[in-house]
Amino acid sequence: MKIALIQTDLIWENAAANREKFDDQINELDSEINLIVLPEMFSTGFTMNASEVAETMQGETIEWMKLKAREKNAAITGSLVITENGEYYNRMLFVFPSGDFQYYDKRHLFSLAGENEFYIPGTQKVIVEYLGWKICLQICYDLRFPVFARNVENYDLLLYVANWPKVRTSAWDTLLNARAIENLSYVAGVNRIGFDDNNFEHNGHTQLIDYWGNYIIKPQETEGVFVAELDKDIMLETRRKLNFLGDQDTFEIKI
Repeated sequence: MKIALIQTDLIWENAAANREKFDDQINELDSEINLIVLPEMFSTGFTMNASEVAETMQGETIEWMKLKAREKNAAITGSLVITENGEYYNRMLFVFPSGDFQYYDKRHLFSLAGENEFYIPGTQKVIVEYLGWKICLQICYDLRFPVFARNVENYDLLLYVANWPKVRTSAWDTLLNARAIENLSYVAGVNRIGFDDNNFEHNGHTQLIDYWGNYIIKPQETEGVFVAELDKDIMLETRRKLNFLGDQDTFEIKI
């Protein structure tokens, strides 16, 4: 599977401008890309103004994602602010080339920024099946909670989309690497760059790591689209030889 990770600055609470910016980057991708990954809250930046920026599941940004997926014949994923029944969610959409989609609501809301005061937490771990790959969807702060991401489903790729600040970059790098090693899985972390409207700086460090903890794409600090090809067969052969996942503890997560 060929994957494209898009790292860019985000225009604060301006969905139309952000869609236009991503349009330019996505349109330049070649026809062999299978999966396009955008950051957390890619249409607005990490905002607590949920009531001002939220879209419905029939809104313009999701329709745009469907359009880009069809045009590029590739899945596209990233999170945005969604409203349903008067509530707000930090929701990660995974849109297939067909226009069908699945979604994951962020489970661990970032209380330090008050995210838990404005958004409803998710209750389900979501594994998407695409082109023979099992892909686990996660959002930013979820990275700090390894039990929730533990690979009991034999997923092949763990995705984190984020607005992770520069001041905690070392934690981002370290935890992404740990998730790859402990779960014997490819791990991609896609972050933004630039300052948000709260004056928090983000230096990206978008990266792709293999199941050994080795970089396929080293942490990046500039705007760009970073592309790599993943080999599932080699990863599965490594799992069969090592069988580390077969020795893991049995546990239950109570939501």
